[in-house]
Amino acid sequence: MSRRLYWLLLPLLALLLDWGSKQWILALLKDKGSLPVIPGFFHLTLGFNSGAIFGVLATAPMLVRHIVFGVAGLGALGYFGYEFLKEATPNLQRFALGLILGGALGNGLDRIVHGAVVDFLDFIFFGWHYWTFNIADSCIVCGAILMGLSLVIHKPETS
Repeated sequence: MSRRLYWLLLPLLALLLDWGSKQWILALLKDKGSLPVIPGFFHLTLGFNSGAIFGVLATAPMLVRHIVFGVAGLGALGYFGYEFLKEATPNLQRFALGLILGGALGNGLDRIVHGAVVDFLDFIFFGWHYWTFNIADSCIVCGAILMGLSLVIHKPETS
């Protein structure tokens, strides 16, 4: 088996961690809504985001959201999946893409199963209440940061 195929374990692991954490939180908080872990700093708070990042498009008609998220999701999976499996992709970039793919699959699966993304990580910094997020979101953000670092280290050839 090609070594590149072993890399598929990374997005699969990200997807499984995300999905497992969401199933756990749905069972834990179904009747509670929120559970302080470190009061005033970190809570587990069950939320559903029917929109995109920071709730963008949350008030758009359901059909519009389905079309936008479906087209964007399939386009992203196609592009990032191609780059992920390409033989010439450097390992740091492949790792970043694996995190992005796993996160995108996790949030996409939520949209299919729940009609919205399940969020539960809830932080407050010096009185500022940050948006609630999940493991998939963390994978996407960390992957994007690593992708930027990879592009600085491995500058793409220009013609």
